[in-house]
Amino acid sequence: MSMDLLRKMNSALGASMGVELRRVRKKPDTAPAGAAPKTAAEPAKKAKAPSVSYRPPQDPALDRLLDRPVFVISPVRSGSTLLRLLLNGHSRLHAPHELHIRRLEVHFRTKLSQRAMEELDLQRGDLEHLLWDRVLHRELVKSGKDFIVEKTPSNSFVYKRLAACWPDARFICLLRHPVSIARSWHEADPQKRTVDEANEDALRYMNAVQRAREGLESSLTVRYEDLTADPAAELKRICDHLDIDFEPQMLDYGQSTEGNYTKGLGDWKDKIRSGSVQPGRKLPDPDEIPEILRPISQTWGYVESGAREGAVVS
Repeated sequence: MSMDLLRKMNSALGASMGVELRRVRKKPDTAPAGAAPKTAAEPAKKAKAPSVSYRPPQDPALDRLLDRPVFVISPVRSGSTLLRLLLNGHSRLHAPHELHIRRLEVHFRTKLSQRAMEELDLQRGDLEHLLWDRVLHRELVKSGKDFIVEKTPSNSFVYKRLAACWPDARFICLLRHPVSIARSWHEADPQKRTVDEANEDALRYMNAVQRAREGLESSLTVRYEDLTADPAAELKRICDHLDIDFEPQMLDYGQSTEGNYTKGLGDWKDKIRSGSVQPGRKLPDPDEIPEILRPISQTWGYVESGAREGAVVS
């Protein structure tokens, strides 16, 4: 648009409407001579969420609805879905799919809302714990049972917070041969992660479980290999730890959890859908253990192969 035409239009518009047009100069697409060529902007890295301070409830009788919840602390692909189905077969235990409660967060939309909660001596961590407890309690009440069992593998990274949130919580640490865990993790989604990536990622969970075993004052260690070899004996041990009677119907979980086999909320493969305990895979030979998994394999006692998966050197 020429400057003469722009002046004529502004004169007419100004007289009738009181507005004015302005010409916007387009920025050149090319960089000045000698300037570095433009590159595509790198995607901004996702900021790490700030840690939340937490503490035990000031008054458990007032602040907690749950009574002695049970948490299975386990790596991914360690048999935790099988264990939860067996526990869910007990008349007093409700073990739903993975609930991922640690990802339920509370945020203050305004300073005033934060100040109001501070007047009640409720910090953000306290409010999140109230939310977690209410969600689990709601699920437990729906079941009509006495105790809830939560088995999300990522809980291993926050075992300290779970123990603080529920001082009366009970913990079961589930182990499996590290190579079996990593292989199963790769096979679960081979397009998403290579064998090496599966080894490294699964090891994060294994190390977290080991820290929990060392950090929890009272927990029961269960091995997947023992659970599949003699489920009755292992379930009796678990029931003793939870101070409840063993019930034989736990061994045949059958169709009691139909519809709960969803990827991301637990195991979803055909093997777990069988309704009964199936034999585990063959234990890997010692020379099949990748170097990255050797330390945790030694720590957990998986140092020799045996006739069945999980032969452990004591």
